[in-house]
Amino acid sequence: MSDPRLPDPGFLAITGAEKRFGTSAVLGGVDLAVARGEFVSLLGPSGCGKTTLLRIVAGLVAADRGRVVLDGRDISRTPPHRRDVGVVFQNYALFPHLTVAENVAFGLKAKGHPRAGIAGTVSRFLDLVQMTAFADRRAQALSGGQQQRVAVARALAVQPKLLLLDEPFSALDRKLREAMQIDLKRLLRELGITALFVTHDQDEALTMSDRIAVMNRGAIEQLADPVTLYRRPASAFALGFVGLSTRIPGLVQEEGDGMLRVETALGTVRAPGRFRPGSPVLLGVRPERIRLVREEPGLGANTVEAALVEVAFQGARAHLFFAGPDGDRTLLVEAPEIPAGAAPGVRLRLSWAVEDTLVFPAEPALRQAA
Repeated sequence: MSDPRLPDPGFLAITGAEKRFGTSAVLGGVDLAVARGEFVSLLGPSGCGKTTLLRIVAGLVAADRGRVVLDGRDISRTPPHRRDVGVVFQNYALFPHLTVAENVAFGLKAKGHPRAGIAGTVSRFLDLVQMTAFADRRAQALSGGQQQRVAVARALAVQPKLLLLDEPFSALDRKLREAMQIDLKRLLRELGITALFVTHDQDEALTMSDRIAVMNRGAIEQLADPVTLYRRPASAFALGFVGLSTRIPGLVQEEGDGMLRVETALGTVRAPGRFRPGSPVLLGVRPERIRLVREEPGLGANTVEAALVEVAFQGARAHLFFAGPDGDRTLLVEAPEIPAGAAPGVRLRLSWAVEDTLVFPAEPALRQAA
């Protein structure tokens, strides 16, 4: 018997989605289940297949293979306008010659909603996105942020089962983008709307999502909640793409009782894991877990010494970049303030807890170097 506290795991179910464009494989058999009321982000670099997957769900692109099931109904071959899906595009796709109210009403009229109720629905959703005062203004006269709000109101007014968002904040400045992220997250929770969101912005995904699907080369590398994804990435790609990190290549010298001793160009580092001796690996540490120390911190910590390369002041915090094994800036420390005496060229001792060390199989380039 399922736990009633848990959301329905199969509200949106994508199975075996494959897509090729010519000789290029864009999706290689993607499976994804989104629960009712959940906000899931597809996060990845350009060309990873995230937008193609979103467009397959919307019905704007036909998958070569696979199924899309929404609320128990197979919509794989259903026309876009009959999928009960709302879409907010990157360019908003508003009708410039229509007013704000007419844009929001457009979908309601197209679906045959009673005329008597359309005005009330339009008013409700303009109020939800704080655009009531602009109801009679032409869409082309709005700012980017205002157009984005209208696009969201238009998509939600028809009360779709699923809302798809294709990088809707990419054209906004940082301050407005961050405000819109919070507003949209609040709005979707209030309405209980299920959402699938495409972005290449890791901070945006971490802020808004219940879960994040990290995509790479047409596949999902990891699907997890933001905290798990950040603290325990499942691959070196997820480590590098989500958040900042220190990355140190090394060679496993010993393994015993789930603990490794890894030889690196900076010295010996211990890490929890299971790899055979002689295996080339990549060690990862999040920058906020590393501390500057004067003395040996004890048996429960790793300690290395490195030369400071650069200091970046960022207001509430400072990023200190240290020379890595190959002289590059692969070591990063996040500190609440710039330490006294910190200047390029100074060698400092860095320490972090053994359990905060992540271990992954070495990437191909690192294997060759090892």
